Amino acid sequence: MTHKLDITRDAAISLLLLKDPALERRVARMVEMVESANTFAIRDFAAEFRLSPSYLQRLFKHETGICLGEWLSEKRLQRAAYLLSNGYLSIKEIAHAVGYEHTSSFVRAFERRFLQAPARFRKQSENQVKYESEKSATNRSSVTVTARG
Repeated sequence: MTHKLDITRDAAISLLLLKDPALERRVARMVEMVESANTFAIRDFAAEFRLSPSYLQRLFKHETGICLGEWLSEKRLQRAAYLLSNGYLSIKEIAHAVGYEHTSSFVRAFERRFLQAPARFRKQSENQVKYESEKSATNRSSVTVTARG
């Protein structure tokens, strides 16, 4: 459980590293590319920078202290959670949009990360939005009643 929290913390730390002028330019560029909401795999980055995948992973780990594969996976799953909460794409479409070839692999990874299936996550997000909307409407009507009295 703490491992998953560490990945999220590490992802945030990696973004702070972008402000470090000593950060290797290729690593900084990879972080920018992933943050632009594009989906990339390690082999894509390796081809882009003309490096072997293993050297690229060592370089990223050396520069950020974070395993590249885990960081990419975390970014994909965070994007998927956002799409589930804020969009109407099917789970299969979201899986493909964030870089999973197989929906079943996506579902397993999502369940490991968020401890619930994507469909349940979406339902809870919808319920949370509905609850906040109702709460907001209730607060506005009570303010109106108070203002009249």
